[in-house]
Amino acid sequence: MPSGDVTAFYLFDIGDAIDLKRVSEQIEASTTRLATKPPSPIYLQYQQPPVVIEASAIGAGEIEGFRARLKVFDYGVVSVALTRLLRADWDALLDAGLQWHDNPVLASAAERLCRDLLRRIEHAVSRPRSSLLSEDYLVFTLLTDPDAEPVETLLASHGTVIAQLLRGERAPLSAQEREEVLRHRISYYTTDVVIATWSSALVCDTPLGAPGVLEILEFANSQLLEFRYYDQLLDSELARIYARLQSDNWRRTLIPRRYARAARHVHALFIDVNELTDKTENALKIAGDVYAARVFGLTAARLGLDQWKASVREKLETVDDISRFAIERTSMARGEFLELVVVLLILFEIVLLMH
Repeated sequence: MPSGDVTAFYLFDIGDAIDLKRVSEQIEASTTRLATKPPSPIYLQYQQPPVVIEASAIGAGEIEGFRARLKVFDYGVVSVALTRLLRADWDALLDAGLQWHDNPVLASAAERLCRDLLRRIEHAVSRPRSSLLSEDYLVFTLLTDPDAEPVETLLASHGTVIAQLLRGERAPLSAQEREEVLRHRISYYTTDVVIATWSSALVCDTPLGAPGVLEILEFANSQLLEFRYYDQLLDSELARIYARLQSDNWRRTLIPRRYARAARHVHALFIDVNELTDKTENALKIAGDVYAARVFGLTAARLGLDQWKASVREKLETVDDISRFAIERTSMARGEFLELVVVLLILFEIVLLMH
């Protein structure tokens, strides 16, 4: 079995935005050094390169045998990556891998580490969350070289175990399910492969190529987390808006101020969410590497990222429709109010003339 490691990503939505410059300044001010990893591959071009911090820089040690590092994205996400070496044989790897899927100890430790960082950088976070929405993803990385056996040989001999590992199942899977897991894969050379599922992935690549693939997987999950958050936010806001618009009696319908407030609130919500989702979606560009773009496309498809994006867009369209409705009702209510004032003035003049 090739050497390699396992990385458990735990991502947390902590706010609308994070000032990365202030993060670097605050971490450097509170520690003797800011430990980072080498820069991203040249084909991964961030608008705002995330700040990467080794856990040792903020006084954290290993977690259950995993070394930890944190990555801070400017669109409000902190990713905690826990990494350790893989077991030496497939049976041992399967036993250990089953324990790492949905591991509450690792998840709890990762959240504590995120909250510890949040306390240090709280002044750099815009609109911090009262509760942290999270996403997790498990990646098994096997390091290969150009002389390694072809991936197809690996899958033929160990495909059953790999499918169990990625599904988190101890019992052997059916042939149909095994093929379902393994068919969602992509390769460039005969010796590399990425197999992605909705909760985990297997990466076989060289020591030079593997880090870029892991960065793509991490970024895709950060996008999923953000669109999940904005989907929930729009659900709760739409429910609140519907309740407000339906709860008013006839006296309030004659007062335009209510609709003006609703229009302003809904329009502000539309602008804020639209701006933040655009920022999230455009945070990373994959330039000049078709394979990397295909890896991202495969991962996004397995995560259901396009469905979450579509859901957010549909709800934004609904918010925009409500904004237009509220503006129209504001104009109508103002017209009705003015008509009522005119009628009252006429009645008042008639009463004066009669006296």
